[in-house]
Amino acid sequence: MNSNLEIHMFPCRSDNYGFLVHEPQNGLTACIDTPDARVILAELERKGWTLTHIFNTHHHDDHAGGNLDVKRATGCTIIGNGNDAKRIPGIDVTVTDGDSFDFGGHTVQVLETPGHTVGHIVYYIPDQSLAFVGDTLFAMGCGRLFEGSPAQMWDSLSRIRRWPDDTRIYCAHEYTLANGRFALSVDAGNEALKSRMDEVAEKRRNNQPTVPTTMKLERETNPFLRADVPEFVASIGMQGAAPVDVFAETRRRKDDF
Repeated sequence: MNSNLEIHMFPCRSDNYGFLVHEPQNGLTACIDTPDARVILAELERKGWTLTHIFNTHHHDDHAGGNLDVKRATGCTIIGNGNDAKRIPGIDVTVTDGDSFDFGGHTVQVLETPGHTVGHIVYYIPDQSLAFVGDTLFAMGCGRLFEGSPAQMWDSLSRIRRWPDDTRIYCAHEYTLANGRFALSVDAGNEALKSRMDEVAEKRRNNQPTVPTTMKLERETNPFLRADVPEFVASIGMQGAAPVDVFAETRRRKDDF
């Protein structure tokens, strides 16, 4: 029987999270992105793990900027989107939408999720009910559209939204409190959202992380996943509009919030 994966999460930079994914039976360890090479190497040493892989979600500096330093120190294999390979430093193995690969007996599925960047991908591990979503999906939020279109991001989020309720979502930043304040401004009648915000505020007062979240919680409280939910559409005053237009307006309001 395959061993369960151990997830070690730690803060990086001002608001990033770093993630180490350890598979003890085969001694494999992957880092999800490289926000800060120094911190990642220190955490590896503290855990006594040997890094074998980097799974990159996208090319931004706070996600791939430490690739080469970490690779030099560990000799690890870097996996990233083949359609964005020129922007992923040190990439060794390319993957694209619908691909999957083995990580110590666990199948890792790759989904392309353009929107935040055109080359963004996420990693979903079904038998562990978890996913690493980079900057595509946040707790009660989604990534800013630096390169992609609202239609691309809505399609990306719609695909992610199909994952089972109990899927643990590891997003790359601690943005939850600010995201929740915006969510309340556009979805004020959402009782699940109000209850969640009380819990989030308490966690942040105690400097506790709000990551990971779950797919069920996001479907209930994340405005960017609710663009086709009648109650939310009414709340934002866009009855009769296409979901992609509701999403685009919600994103525009968040950018101006």
